[in-house]
Amino acid sequence: MDATMPSSQRSSNAGLAARPKVLLLVETTMAFGRSVLEGISRYRIEKQPWSVQLDLRELMAGPPAWFQSWDGDGIITRNTTPEMLRIIRETEIPTVNLSDIHADQSLPSVINDHDKIGRLAATHLADKGLEHFAFAGFSDHYWSSLRLAGFRNGLAERGIEDASSVHVHQSEWASASQSGWQHQQDQIVQWVRNLPRPVGIFACNDFRGQHVLEACQTAKVSVPDEVAVLGVDNDHVLCDFCDPPLSSIIPAAERIGYQAAVMLDQLMHGHTPEPLHFQIAPLGIAERLSTDVMAIDDEDVAAAIQMIRFRACEGLTVSDILAEVPIARSSLERRFRQYLGRSPQAEIRRVQIKRACQLLRDTELSLVKIARLTGFKHSEYFSVVFKREVHQTPGRYRDASRAKARKPFG
Repeated sequence: MDATMPSSQRSSNAGLAARPKVLLLVETTMAFGRSVLEGISRYRIEKQPWSVQLDLRELMAGPPAWFQSWDGDGIITRNTTPEMLRIIRETEIPTVNLSDIHADQSLPSVINDHDKIGRLAATHLADKGLEHFAFAGFSDHYWSSLRLAGFRNGLAERGIEDASSVHVHQSEWASASQSGWQHQQDQIVQWVRNLPRPVGIFACNDFRGQHVLEACQTAKVSVPDEVAVLGVDNDHVLCDFCDPPLSSIIPAAERIGYQAAVMLDQLMHGHTPEPLHFQIAPLGIAERLSTDVMAIDDEDVAAAIQMIRFRACEGLTVSDILAEVPIARSSLERRFRQYLGRSPQAEIRRVQIKRACQLLRDTELSLVKIARLTGFKHSEYFSVVFKREVHQTPGRYRDASRAKARKPFG
């Protein structure tokens, strides 16, 4: 079956006659959209055997040419443009909206809880001991403004920042041409150069986070020592391609898809969902190097921490640190405990195990390979250290992480 062909042009199938025909207008070009589709698929497998038509598209694409004449029973869409909204109202097909680019939420909807995303960003960056904060967003996307408001509220509640003192840079996404993007990037570079430091920047999503990190490279600003950067969406490929890798808030995208399917099923059966507008909180933060910083005014300790951050997984030892940082071993130990509450060796282990946890969660690499990538010569010793620090074997940690990600929604 051609997933992009309207139902009126597809051959009939008696076996599917009783199944509701559902159209999914969800982008497959972004990690968030693909996770939303996974949630919808889970509901379909567990609860309802829908006949699904998936229109492959980008996030901001307009309605397909055949959309107005489509004959089906329900729609889930992340592309609720004004034109699409008009057609949906005219056809009166039950529809669940997953888009929050525009402020109009007249359709039943399931979206991220953007206020909680912003507040979580505020907590994460404030806990790093930072005193200056900034936000990089998109002025033409409604969800971006909601995340900024939540960020300001979270900082204000901690007594750290007056809402007006967050340094903000915003530019349009939709209207920028390829040359426009370069102009916008030049503006971000200038903005980064003028920020007070050290500063924590909350980027409205991972794409904006990548823009900020590239600007920091151009401006020759150290990340995370001078600028810590946090994104949203936890797009593994994009975050890991960033330099340094981008920390990111993890949205409950699969849960959003599942809940949207629940809501559409209710609508197709003539019921009114309660609530009509559903907001889903983020799952947490995937911390990577871009926010792996503590505001420490001891130059020797800061230099040692920087070495550990970038070289722990290469087999760095305390002796290697002492060879480059002019300080006695006893003094280094004492000052590490003063600022971090742990020894230099414990900090090396913390960074190694943190990286190991990420590799176990996000890859299919063998334990032998993960041991080597985190600075251990022998996988057996790696397993011993991992169990001592995490209180689980690497294999059990991997299984538990995946079971948590796949826990039931309904």
